[in-house]
Amino acid sequence: MDNVGIVVDDLEAAIAFFAELGMELEGRMTVGGGWASRVVGIDDHQADIAMMLTPDGHSKLELMTYLKPAAISPDPKTPPANTLGLHRVMFAVDDLEDTLTRLKPHGAELVGEVERFEDIFLLCYIRGPEGIIIGLAEQLKP
Repeated sequence: MDNVGIVVDDLEAAIAFFAELGMELEGRMTVGGGWASRVVGIDDHQADIAMMLTPDGHSKLELMTYLKPAAISPDPKTPPANTLGLHRVMFAVDDLEDTLTRLKPHGAELVGEVERFEDIFLLCYIRGPEGIIIGLAEQLKP
């Protein structure tokens, strides 16, 4: 996999959120028209893009905000976990409670509860930028 794309309204807030998860801003650019519009299937579009790199350097998130035409919101704005389509993006974290504490100032809210899966993981789902569901998993030490 090369990357996962997420459309956001507030690009700076999304960059700060994912940076708090340990991702690094790899680069930014504005794209639109020509080849870019043909790829996304929106005539004469324009978007600001930020590429975020995971700490291991193997995966990326492409955060984008549409300048034209304006982005549209799904209905409902924060769909439940059983909605068809992309379900969530899961991140491995070293300390789940610390990660939740650091993400709360960035708007993160628990979807359900923090739960233990056997003696393997602590898991939870949170709502991140634009209400997307983000999974967090802390591997428990044997």
